[in-house]
Amino acid sequence: MSDHSSTSATTDGHGTGAAPKRTALYDRHVALSARIIDFGGWAMPVSYSSILDEHKTVRTAVGLFDVCHMGEVEFVGPGALDAVERLVTNDVRKLAFGQARYTVVCYPDGGIVDDCIVYRETPERIVIVINAANIDKDIAWFRQSVAGRSDVTFRDLSEQTGLIAVQGPKAAALLDKLSPECAFSAVKPFHFKPGTIAGVEVGAARTGYTGEDGFELFCRTEQAGALWDALMSAGQELGCKPCGLGARDTLRLEACLSLYGNDIDQTTTPYEAGLGWVVKLDHDFIGRAALEKQKGEGLTRKLAALVMEGRGTARHGYTLWSAETGGEQLGVVTSGSLGPTVNKNVALGYLPLLQTEPGTRVFVDCRGKRVPAVVVKAPFYRRPAV
Repeated sequence: MSDHSSTSATTDGHGTGAAPKRTALYDRHVALSARIIDFGGWAMPVSYSSILDEHKTVRTAVGLFDVCHMGEVEFVGPGALDAVERLVTNDVRKLAFGQARYTVVCYPDGGIVDDCIVYRETPERIVIVINAANIDKDIAWFRQSVAGRSDVTFRDLSEQTGLIAVQGPKAAALLDKLSPECAFSAVKPFHFKPGTIAGVEVGAARTGYTGEDGFELFCRTEQAGALWDALMSAGQELGCKPCGLGARDTLRLEACLSLYGNDIDQTTTPYEAGLGWVVKLDHDFIGRAALEKQKGEGLTRKLAALVMEGRGTARHGYTLWSAETGGEQLGVVTSGSLGPTVNKNVALGYLPLLQTEPGTRVFVDCRGKRVPAVVVKAPFYRRPAV
């Protein structure tokens, strides 16, 4: 959810040499002739038909994503809210029951541990969905934060939880077709409700990582296959298709949704990443003092949205240079690809603050060739108002 989940679909980056883990839907991906890659230690589908086709499906109809590799944890007890509030930058105390909120978790120096979505289920139960590649690190951080507390119990629910993302303008119609009595289409963005789909008990959250309307469906791991099959079958007449990590990456990039490990990590702060809107300094949390100091002193760099003006595609790690003759290196590209919906090569990258104004021109070093690019206002794509 923050799913916020992934690194670029073309790289592993977290492989350990061990055989990659498989989600509960792995056999279905193989049966659908998906191209499987090792992604952060998981055998995951990068595409089924093509990235472009799957991208278009999500923008115009509805696509299904296996995101069972994501992590889920819970905080339970009278101290649950206090414990989570101490960990995250956003204000979770004002969350109503059945409401969710995007936020980040920071180190004391303001660097980002992870980005995540917090779900307030009951007065004494909060669930957080975390990025797959960060599960071990996050759990250690969370356990350390509640050590010695008797008013809250922390548990890792990742192995027992299945998660399927249903994304696109026809996502609500698909869920209502399967479970009209649940009226999932009435669920507001960043809210969730329990229900049943094809006999499978689910928690349906109106969240996603594509820039489109959609839902993320939580279920028990052993029921993920039945849920997937029901969605695929009922979705045929709506143009529903399975979608892989490749389209997930191009969709989130068009919407300028940050990817942990690329656009944000322990060396970047929320303010630098353009995520200042999830930082609420009115409560005490780990990293608050550092962020308050940075806000007061001002930024030296910031994540910028770039559109390529010349022939070439910016990729993660490519360097950014001043447009002036003999110009200096300014920063680095964190994400880049073709934006299929906007039909432009787009990228994100860190630049000095003065170079992040829309209209500023820079060069991207694409394998030794300097290609011109221009800073634009984010996001590249915003879904049409209904």
